[in-house]
Amino acid sequence: MGWFCFHPSARRRFHKNSRRAPHPWETAMSEQSSVAPLAARRQLMTEASLGAGNFLDHAIAVNPNRAVPFAYSHHTDHRGAVVLRGHSLLDLAALRDRYATWYRANGVRPGEPVGVVVGEGLEPVLHFLALTALGAVPALVNDAMRHDVMVRYLNHVGVVGIVADDPTRLASAYREDPRQRPRFIAMAAEIQAFDAGSAPLPEDYPYRHAADDVVGLIHSSGTTGTPKSTMLAHRQFWDGKQPRMERFPAEPYDRLMSLMPHTHAGGLSYFLTAALLGLPTVVMSDWRRSVVEPVMEAFRPTMVASFPRTFVELATGELPVKGAAKVHSWFNTGDSAHYGHVRRLVQLGERPAGLIKPWLLPHQQAAEAALPGSQFIDGLGSSEMGMALFGQVTAPETPRDDRCVGRPTEAVVRAAVLDENGVEVPDGTVGLLAVVSPSLTPGYWNNPRLTATFELAGHWLTGDVARRDAEGRFYHLDRTVDVIDTVSGPVYSLPIEEVLLADCAELVRDCSVVGVPGLPGEGQRPIAVVQLQADAAQLAAEEVQEAANKALAGAGLATLAAVSIARTPEEFPLGPTGKVLKRELRTRFATLFTGQ
Repeated sequence: MGWFCFHPSARRRFHKNSRRAPHPWETAMSEQSSVAPLAARRQLMTEASLGAGNFLDHAIAVNPNRAVPFAYSHHTDHRGAVVLRGHSLLDLAALRDRYATWYRANGVRPGEPVGVVVGEGLEPVLHFLALTALGAVPALVNDAMRHDVMVRYLNHVGVVGIVADDPTRLASAYREDPRQRPRFIAMAAEIQAFDAGSAPLPEDYPYRHAADDVVGLIHSSGTTGTPKSTMLAHRQFWDGKQPRMERFPAEPYDRLMSLMPHTHAGGLSYFLTAALLGLPTVVMSDWRRSVVEPVMEAFRPTMVASFPRTFVELATGELPVKGAAKVHSWFNTGDSAHYGHVRRLVQLGERPAGLIKPWLLPHQQAAEAALPGSQFIDGLGSSEMGMALFGQVTAPETPRDDRCVGRPTEAVVRAAVLDENGVEVPDGTVGLLAVVSPSLTPGYWNNPRLTATFELAGHWLTGDVARRDAEGRFYHLDRTVDVIDTVSGPVYSLPIEEVLLADCAELVRDCSVVGVPGLPGEGQRPIAVVQLQADAAQLAAEEVQEAANKALAGAGLATLAAVSIARTPEEFPLGPTGKVLKRELRTRFATLFTGQ
């Protein structure tokens, strides 16, 4: 993720030698750049008090360009044109203070959790900034979460209040059980229209955080059940990100498109980085291609950060050549991306020659002329990891290496593959992926027992099954709950999905592989639920299965016992963050072979 960069001289040469004329928007930006000077960014790397609870104030303190817009929201006007609105660091501080005044007037105090259920974009970030400035704990909720799950989650957190775009259904749920009702349930528009001069802020505003103060609660995707509530701590969520101040691409011409959900740790992580760098960033409120591509064409990003969900859409069908013309880097985190999608995206854009290796320092990188195509940085991370802790770089000329997530980043003290007793297994042996890093979460809110289940032999278990090769590269094979237990031994779903998406790309747009019960004595059997390419929409499931199994047999992998074609969105269920809900697929097909 943020630990990749171009050598400064390579970036300058790349810009100078670019075959494209500068875009008018780029020229306007370069005349008054919002980017913090390198000396200021280096100063941030050493600030002992800096953390996730006060990064905006530190950015304002060191950046002489604090009044220049850097964070952009977007909307479409009545003519269908994309309109970008810029906000400077000082603008964000003023909005934060208005929101904080409302929260303070409504009784919010340090340490209290508050539920925030607002649409994606800058809004969840503003609520995060306001609540942390009061020392409170924002519990950010993706508004795509199923409503009944949302209520259970907020009750588990024990929020003292809820702010939502549309609080009607939430209020109705609490009328059914008034004992659970928080102190307030308010409409977000009420805060946006609040007169900040009508109430005071506390004398010690903004709040001064201790290093281990909890500054945010992030729910999991729910792919394995009811969402967990991961704690972000003030210093912990900043630890490991310091090298980004010097090494993340932040030249005057660089622009970031953030497609991460900003109710998620990934979105907050990228926004924290962008704010400290003063890096021009469009904060997207929608991840669908129909919305993303017009904004790409208007903003002309050099970097795009997303979960795999949008990359799947951008890599499907006609490539977004115009919108991605200036892209040199794609950043993926959360679930690992699939090579079948990555290899199409890296055909787009332009980048320096010499791939950037995360384990080399900038002065060790080679400065070379521009090459066609871009690089895809696939970072394996999670809210619990605090950031992407493994990284793999793919460019057009990179050899295929299925499921490789690269080496650990410099934020990792130790990475290992363990057996169930916490003993490290030999290279090449599959086991539980485990890490030690200062960026790791303090644990799960109100659930120390659950926290303890992820701790083993002094490591944090990421919830993944992996192996390491003799050269120190790690390979991500599956989530632990998704391993398919067949009578012949464990089968891992992700390598199968990799083959379907790369070797059956003319048929398969996206897919999800799960294990379902076979007949007594058969164990589980692997099946695939697939979305077809438009040109293959009329194919029968048996035809897709035949092509898939031929490719899988050629790769030496287990073949599929069945294929189901998802012809509607409901047949390919996604969670709030865009991950396929494999647990729902397992339930749906639980009796496929048993007939019970």
